[in-house]
Amino acid sequence: MRSCVVLLLTLFFHALCACGQAASTPDSPSPDRSIHLLREDEDWSFLADPALRQDFWDPLKYIRLRDGHNDWYLTISGEAREVWEQIGNDYWGQAPYWNAYLNERYTLGFDIHYGKHVRTFVDLKSGINSFRRGGPRPIDEKKLDFQAAFLQMGTGEGPNFIELRVGRQQLEYGSGRLIDIREGPNVRLSFDGFLVKSKVNEWLVDGFAMRPDLDKPGFFDNAPNHQVGFWGVYATHFLSKKTSLELYYLGLDRKEAIFQRGTAHEVRHTLGGRISRPIATERPGWDFDDEALWQFGSFGSDDIQAWTVATETGYRIPTIPLKPRFSAKADISSGDNPNSKTLGTFNPLFPKGDYFGVLATTGPGPINFIDVHPHVETTLPNNVSVSFDWIVQWRENLNDGVYNVPGFLIRAADGSRARFVGHRPGTQIRWQVNRHLWFQADYGIFYAGRFLKETQPGRNLNYWALWASYKF
Repeated sequence: MRSCVVLLLTLFFHALCACGQAASTPDSPSPDRSIHLLREDEDWSFLADPALRQDFWDPLKYIRLRDGHNDWYLTISGEAREVWEQIGNDYWGQAPYWNAYLNERYTLGFDIHYGKHVRTFVDLKSGINSFRRGGPRPIDEKKLDFQAAFLQMGTGEGPNFIELRVGRQQLEYGSGRLIDIREGPNVRLSFDGFLVKSKVNEWLVDGFAMRPDLDKPGFFDNAPNHQVGFWGVYATHFLSKKTSLELYYLGLDRKEAIFQRGTAHEVRHTLGGRISRPIATERPGWDFDDEALWQFGSFGSDDIQAWTVATETGYRIPTIPLKPRFSAKADISSGDNPNSKTLGTFNPLFPKGDYFGVLATTGPGPINFIDVHPHVETTLPNNVSVSFDWIVQWRENLNDGVYNVPGFLIRAADGSRARFVGHRPGTQIRWQVNRHLWFQADYGIFYAGRFLKETQPGRNLNYWALWASYKF
């Protein structure tokens, strides 16, 4: 509870600072050519002017569909990604061997605009896993299916607008702590349902009612998970050109939820807020990302009372060689006492796959934990960046176990009263060759702490990966 009070005071302080630091940098008149995480967020309509075409792929970014109408056009996008991963002693020795495998991801998207008010977006995905001992997991393989396929109808651009999307979609909000597309793993997460996007004065407000997809490995055999319902409202307000405030309500209904205390029907409501300022790019400056939330509801005949607090503060100096950035994270989420009548385990809902950086698909998740996470990164010539971080993690509640990133219990408490779970140094090197092509190398070791050694097995976990990706 004291942690929540501390973060609320921090949010208030940052909000005051933000109001007094409104950015004066004018908006760039140049068109946005960046490749977005969600390809449906890209707007290539400016390529209706042939004089603006510069890139090899520009002819596919704007294909006119109707003579004399610039707002009738097709955009084609795609990606090819190859990842070689090796994990040693997965889950600290439950799989006591090196597991090496290749993940391949391919996507092909079609964004069709029928004027200003109607649009269809289709994105095909294929994830292929080879050589993994034990076979592919659901996050590793999907022969072919729709990553997204929706119809959008709306009022068009303007100071205020409203849009309705119906069909299969991807959701990504805030820092990805609660709702993310799961970019790290080979197969992204999709949802089926309704999404309303709107702008009301200075607020961007989204409302949705969805079911997550059940990922199956075959061809076009994904279907909504009727055991899980997910709905919510997410609002964003820009306090200045560089600082945003986000407020949200999220609802979750799971017919069979599993925690340390057992399995039961879970109905969970989440109320939270986030305030953030992006990393400095031109002049030395501070950045921050602070979030706090409270969860309540029911778990079988028991109540739910859970919470989490997450904060990150960094400082970047882009005006000197290497453009270093130094930052530190501190996070805490509640755990449970199974002997009580109230479930206290925090549920991260649908978090990003690389919640703790390098350990993208293995290791502990953001449930029943306390962590401190210092981080330093630098930029070398030729768009090469190098980062190093160190995560130190404890259990918040000694009566609850350790969970993985998706939220599955992977190590029960089993009578151990040790709080220390372990620590992990990790490093990442990334080469952004151009806006289409990048390469990356990750390496990390998770040193098992007293809790893992007492509950056995407690071996050190090793992870490394090589990545290559091309997007157009």
